[in-house]
Amino acid sequence: MEVEVTPTLENDTITTLYEASLNGSVSTLNTLIQRNPLILHRVSLSPFSETPLHIASLLGHLEFCEALLKRKPSLASEVDSERRSPLHLACAEGHTEVVKALLHTNPDVCLAMDKDEMLPLHLAVMRGHIGVIKELTRARPGSIQQNTIDDGSVLHLCVRYNHLEALIFLVQSATRNQQQFLLARDKEGDTVLHLAVRLKQIKVIFSIYGVFR
Repeated sequence: MEVEVTPTLENDTITTLYEASLNGSVSTLNTLIQRNPLILHRVSLSPFSETPLHIASLLGHLEFCEALLKRKPSLASEVDSERRSPLHLACAEGHTEVVKALLHTNPDVCLAMDKDEMLPLHLAVMRGHIGVIKELTRARPGSIQQNTIDDGSVLHLCVRYNHLEALIFLVQSATRNQQQFLLARDKEGDTVLHLAVRLKQIKVIFSIYGVFR
């Protein structure tokens, strides 16, 4: 005997799926998939902007993220209303292990821009999540060279948000055209050194001078 799936029942199931993503409950996820093997494919028909993977990535639920990625890898490249992927959210929050899982599934999401033309790397740099920065640059080294619309290069972001460790790592990672990288300008025409002087970031200034010596 087949059980008829009514719209109300289906909506309740989707809601339970999203609640499971909030709690990181893999057991609930498995139960829902057993009852309805197509539930993850029905996420795109739900009224929610984010996928369950967005929520789990934001909250750092690694096991839940891994379970979702195993069953539906394409979720890694889905974007929300801000055009942010789950990787954007995991990077912003500094969930390094979740970032690794997402990159293992689809490293090209490193180069996906949100509606503000920000890469996952830009969000990680703004918050100084050095572990995440290392994973992103290892997966797609070219992402270092991508500028933002308003703030210039990733080095400008390091200076603007006062993350010296991230700046040193990124400069060392740019093995080609290092000086050209340091001399890049933001929309105001400032290099990272100009910006550091204006913001009176003495340690940054000495670090940058050390590269040119």
